[in-house]
Amino acid sequence: MAAFEEVYRRYFADVYKYVLALSRDETVAEEVTQETFFKALTAIGSFRGQCQLRVWLCQIARNQYLSLCREREKYAPGPAEAADGGIEEGFARREEAKTLHRLLHQMPEPYKEVFSLRTFGELSFSQIGELFGKTESWARVTYFRARQKLKEAYHGA
Repeated sequence: MAAFEEVYRRYFADVYKYVLALSRDETVAEEVTQETFFKALTAIGSFRGQCQLRVWLCQIARNQYLSLCREREKYAPGPAEAADGGIEEGFARREEAKTLHRLLHQMPEPYKEVFSLRTFGELSFSQIGELFGKTESWARVTYFRARQKLKEAYHGA
């Protein structure tokens, strides 16, 4: 148990930042990170060492996050039930941000995830490459292409 406490202490911040990059929500990131470490504790015997422990934990976190998203989609209100939004101050910036997030959400993988990890999660290109089992150069090129696709889609929207 003491060894797992060391794993928790060492990798909690990395996993949390990764989930925060995916979700852009601190509460969700905290919840998913806790679930990730619980799941890792129960499945530590299945870790084969084919990748770094941090990568394995982030893979679990990604699966936990996607499961949470699927679960929440089941119970999300329909468009007619959704609440309208509040104050119109700063509307232009919020609309622009909303448009960019919508375009990012529509972007195919791995572009969407690489862009999110780099922009929102502030992960280095080498960390991103490692998460995908690819090189740092692959992460750089994928991020560049994601930015280009986002710019093109934004100017076309």
